[in-house]
Amino acid sequence: MTGPSLRVDTTSPVPPYEQIRAQLATLIGTGRLATGERLPTVRQLAADLGLSPGTVARAYRELEAAELIRTRRGAGTRVAALPAGPTRADPARLAALARDFATEARALGAGPEEILAAVREALDQ
Repeated sequence: MTGPSLRVDTTSPVPPYEQIRAQLATLIGTGRLATGERLPTVRQLAADLGLSPGTVARAYRELEAAELIRTRRGAGTRVAALPAGPTRADPARLAALARDFATEARALGAGPEEILAAVREALDQ
């Protein structure tokens, strides 16, 4: 992975594995990580972020379950091809993302109206 770097906020209420999973999912979904691009090994990414390998392994497992990455013995972990055509949003996943965002925004001191304004602005971009 030679592009954007990942960051983990250990003071955040969002677990580190979820921060990694969300950042990688976003990078893959937006095309900043291309299909076939190799990701760091679990041990390497854990060392780079100062986390335990189990934390990174959990993030990778969740990304594999979502079919965003593939791990093959000898070939490493690579970005999977995104499904062709539109996909339907998973309501449970969407709710979890909204909860995570709201939690993070509240931790920053934002109120409900500021949070909604930020979401509206993001949707308009």
